[in-house]
Order: sequence, then structure tokens, then C-alpha cells
Amino acid sequence: MIIAIIIGMSLATMIPRVIPAFIVDKLQFRDWINRWLNAIPFAALGALIFPGILTVVPDKPYIGLVGGIVAIALAYLGLNVILVVIGSIVTVFLFTM
Repeated sequence: MIIAIIIGMSLATMIPRVIPAFIVDKLQFRDWINRWLNAIPFAALGALIFPGILTVVPDKPYIGLVGGIVAIALAYLGLNVILVVIGSIVTVFLFTM
């Protein structure tokens, strides 16, 4: 019985995630819709990261903001994502010492 529940739950979460992958490739959107859809990952990433920037050190939110600004600057310079993350981590670490 428990195996059937596990399989049913996995199908219930997998089907809504897999079906759009097959449908979206066959649809043709207008250019402005494609531009808007391409911007969604960046907007979601910003919505996930920004609250964390403000709560790195609850007493001192400026430390997270400085780390975020350093990350933006390093990304603007075209550095690899790993280097951007390491640079912001090092900045926050140095400010919390």
C-alpha cells in the first residue's frame, strides 16, 4: 500500500512538471511574449536572493547590501558565476570579522 502511495505522489508531482516541457516547444509565441518569458528566471532569481541579502546579519543589513553590490559589480565585469559568488562571500566574511 505504501509503495502505491509513493508512486501516486511521484506521478502527481512529475506530470505537471513534464507536460509543459513537451507543450511549450510546439507553441509559437509572439516576440514580446518570448522576451517576457525569457526575463522570468532573472526576476525569480532576484526575488529569491534579495530577501537573503537583507537578512545575512539581522543587526547589520548593510553587510548584505555591500555583498550584493560586490556581486553585481563582479557579474557586470563578466566574471564566472563561481567567482561572483566567492567574491560576495569573501566580502560578507570580511565585513563580519
